[in-house]
Amino acid sequence: MRIFLLPLFVLLSLGLTAQKTYTPDWESLDSRPTPDWWVDAKFGIFIHWGVYSVPGFTTKGNYAEWYQHSVENNAHKGKDRAYHEANYGSRTYYDLADDFHAELYNPDEWARLFERAGAKYAVFTSKHHDGFCLWPNEDANKNWNMPWNSEVRGPGRDLLGEFFTALNKTKVKPGLYFSLYEWYNPIWQYDHAQYATEHAMPQLYEVVQRYEPWVVWTDGEWEAPSDVWQAPQFLNWLYTESSVRDQVVVNDRWGSDTRFTHGGVYTPEYQPNLDFEDHAWEESRGMGASYGYNRAEDAWDYNSAQSLVLHLIDKVSRGGNFLLDVGPDAHGKIPPIMQE
Repeated sequence: MRIFLLPLFVLLSLGLTAQKTYTPDWESLDSRPTPDWWVDAKFGIFIHWGVYSVPGFTTKGNYAEWYQHSVENNAHKGKDRAYHEANYGSRTYYDLADDFHAELYNPDEWARLFERAGAKYAVFTSKHHDGFCLWPNEDANKNWNMPWNSEVRGPGRDLLGEFFTALNKTKVKPGLYFSLYEWYNPIWQYDHAQYATEHAMPQLYEVVQRYEPWVVWTDGEWEAPSDVWQAPQFLNWLYTESSVRDQVVVNDRWGSDTRFTHGGVYTPEYQPNLDFEDHAWEESRGMGASYGYNRAEDAWDYNSAQSLVLHLIDKVSRGGNFLLDVGPDAHGKIPPIMQE
């Protein structure tokens, strides 16, 4: 018996010591291979949903999820601001959170729809650039000095948690989108480094530990370099200590110095002619010109089913994945044209 036990013990020990470890620098972090499950997945669903879904508007050809920024900066020849004043008067963007009811939100229906469509993973906006969290995060309330998450404002629900629970009943892997910066966060306005330390990164650690996503898709990275965002430290923790270290997939949006250079999967958006040899990549796009729901778009502004299938085939034939976006409305309904 001892003859067999000793070699078994030695083999187990060798297996443990052979496990790859990483250090918080890009040379080490970039050496991590993309998990096989994602490479084989080919097709995922993106979901942009939040307070911006209440107005659900921008001029054609633009991003409706940037509504607050467009109104505040009088973008698109002032048309977004004119729309806001005509429909909401003196109410601010923050007031619109009270109209974000999500009363028709049925995450089980969403999950089944995505599974039937053939998606292998789904990436849900946990927080966009307006800072409104779709999970019960206390930092959002504290640092905005007002209720600013979906459990205490608007729906009164943990929208992210409910969606992950629904996905776990399917074969679709759960992922989350997380914006590093917030346009008008009070801390961000005067100190970017303090904002990262006291607000953004604590939120990111919390949401990953709480929901254990298979995909962490960051954005809003371009306003500061990766060292300000403390991205190498976070990724080192994610790859070596977190509960999802073996299966998690990340993208390349970790600082103004990282897109198409460092991180994980490279992420062109609405850039169909880009591809990358010998590196994992994924193009994302909406069915129309916006990620968030845009009521200004007409049926003919959407890609046809045939066109979207050709997009998928094109990406896969060149070694990439396709992340197709849906933009639910403020009621929690995925528009029928998107469902189809």
